[in-house]
Formats: sequence, structure tokens, C-alpha cells
Amino acid sequence: MSANRVVPGEAWTGDDRAHNDACHERWLQVQNRPTHQPGYRDDWYDAQCGACRFWIALSGELGRDWGVCTHAGSAFDGRARFEHDSCELFTAREDGSFG
Repeated sequence: MSANRVVPGEAWTGDDRAHNDACHERWLQVQNRPTHQPGYRDDWYDAQCGACRFWIALSGELGRDWGVCTHAGSAFDGRARFEHDSCELFTAREDGSFG
């Protein structure tokens, strides 16, 4: 695949399951608040990235679990975040939606 354009007949990364799975596993290693960590607080379940007004889902298959933080004050601004991660600057969406 060309770095600058999609070549007809070639899969782009959004459709490449192996690529997406590798990204998912690699990115999970840099979570801020993994739900399985000791000391994960119950109130954090309701304050996950996927419900934050500053989280924008990626397109394609990765967008089912991953988005980008757009909160200018967050240490994660401009970085891919797992929908079940969170930070201290979580801001709930007005409509209460998730993902």
C-alpha cells in the first residue's frame, strides 16, 4: 500500500484484522486505569473514556473500542484511548451516551 493513497485491491489498515488486533494489544499496555487493576474504584466504571464528551471514536473496526481524547487539559489529549479507560478530567456527555 502506498503511504499517500489507497491502492485498489489492497486492504487498508481499517480492514486489516491482524493489524487492528496488534494495535489493540499494544495500546492496552498504556492504559491509565485498567479495570482489572487492584484498587480500581467503583465510581470509575461510570467515568470511562467512551462516555466522555471529549472522546471521539476512531473509524473502522478500531472505533468499536478506541477513540481519541480531545480535552486540551488532559495528559491524553490527541492520543488513542481505550473506551474503558479514564482520567481525572472525565466529563460526562450531556445525553448520557457511550461510545
